[in-house]
Amino acid sequence: MTALSRRQAFFSPLPLFTFAIATTLAFPLLYVAYSAFSAKGAVWQRLWATRIPELLFNTVSLAIGVGVTTLFLGISLAWLITRYDFTGRRIWEWAIVLPLAIPSYVLAYIYTYLLETGGTLEQGWQMVMGAEARIFSPYSYGGAWLVMTLNTFPYVYLLSRAALYNFNLSFEEAAQASGATRWQTMYRVSLPLIRPSLVAGLFLVTLYVVSDFGAVSLLRFQTFTYAIYQQMTGRYDYGAASILSLLLVLFAFFFLIAERWFRQQSRFFQTGGHIRTKALIPCGTMQTLVITTFILLIFSAAFGVPVLLLIQWTWMTWVEGEMGSGFLQYIWNSTMLSGVAATLAIAIGTPLAYLACRFPTKLNLFVLQGAYTGYVLPGPVAALALLTLFTQYLPFLYGTALVLILAYLVHFLPAGLQAMESAIQQVNPNIEEAAKSLGLHALSSFRQVTFPLVRGGFMVAWILMFLQAMKELPATLLLRPVGFDTLSVRIWLEASEELYQLAAPPALLIILITIPVVLLLTKKNWRAT
Repeated sequence: MTALSRRQAFFSPLPLFTFAIATTLAFPLLYVAYSAFSAKGAVWQRLWATRIPELLFNTVSLAIGVGVTTLFLGISLAWLITRYDFTGRRIWEWAIVLPLAIPSYVLAYIYTYLLETGGTLEQGWQMVMGAEARIFSPYSYGGAWLVMTLNTFPYVYLLSRAALYNFNLSFEEAAQASGATRWQTMYRVSLPLIRPSLVAGLFLVTLYVVSDFGAVSLLRFQTFTYAIYQQMTGRYDYGAASILSLLLVLFAFFFLIAERWFRQQSRFFQTGGHIRTKALIPCGTMQTLVITTFILLIFSAAFGVPVLLLIQWTWMTWVEGEMGSGFLQYIWNSTMLSGVAATLAIAIGTPLAYLACRFPTKLNLFVLQGAYTGYVLPGPVAALALLTLFTQYLPFLYGTALVLILAYLVHFLPAGLQAMESAIQQVNPNIEEAAKSLGLHALSSFRQVTFPLVRGGFMVAWILMFLQAMKELPATLLLRPVGFDTLSVRIWLEASEELYQLAAPPALLIILITIPVVLLLTKKNWRAT
């Protein structure tokens, strides 16, 4: 392609539109970096001397602690499900994924109630250990570690299960033929060969932990996200908030680059033409009891007990008439905002994904990566950038739902783009070329030929973005119009005041809406054919 043709291609309407969209989506990240480097040196020195060491230690230690525990739980559960045949295995296979339906801030306020002094868990602990025994406070590292572990271990479980289902039995047979025991085979052969999946799961957990706001704020555990929110709402120090935001983004970038590098260094290929999967080991009564007890304890802590409490509190709220007419308004606000954001994301994400898949030039791929910057922007960081931008340059728009929808687009469009890209890539380009040869122009070809074929993938993208927007908390807290509350905001506000019963109805509703989508994750056929 000549320089003239490249220039003409860039200045055509569609590439110009996608470039403008990607620039808009990447602008919050660029503005945060600009604001951080524009801050006075005294602000940097004050933060390095007072806040940053503590926040860095807390964030890193929480990520490491949760990562280690989720690896143990995820691998253990996946190994039991894929290697042993016990009563109820089919049910537990999908039930273990259900904790993903509970937002972290909901689980946090449940365990705030359970772990408080004189609470249910402490009373049970004292029955076993004595009247003077005390369980750890929820407002501590232990509380944050417990909540984040129970909320994220299904990520590791899902990826480990997929890898173990597609594991070739020949590798283990070769190890055992060489004299290795079953445990040696697992630790020296099986686990090392599924290492890429384990690292991917650990990366998801780590990125989730360092960017979480809801749980750490309710548990009052000082991490970067909670400190950013405090700087914005308590001190109104946007310069300090920008510095902390930049450090958090760099932290997320580090994990993203490390995960990509490790994935490239840890590629394993199947050398044979057929994968022989391992037959399930039948379990007797005692083995079934032990396995079921282990899985039941984890499931109860992560999903069973919290949901039962929410059902009980919701019923009490309903009976006592405390739910109020405002509850319907919260439902409408949440669904309206989430629906508009997801629909707009599909509209602006379609040309981005289409150009990158059908015309993968350096420019189109660069534009697509610009739209993906929202991956490393935690909710408080994106909210900070938009809050500062609109208050300084577009104050007449600040305090409107438009700003909040833009924050959702910046934060959640990458998740939708992945699904849209995948759907478009599965359509043979020859079908579109045939349509064009019959007289259809590009837009008509996409509308009449391509879109019907990718409609399912686009629907998945819409649902993913809708649900993430429904559960989003920090950006909604900071950018919502005055008096405009959503389900997630009401949960946070009521739980912050320890009004657990009033927070239960919106929490239970979000879980019920999310469960069907979470269960779709278990419908995938993970076994290799």
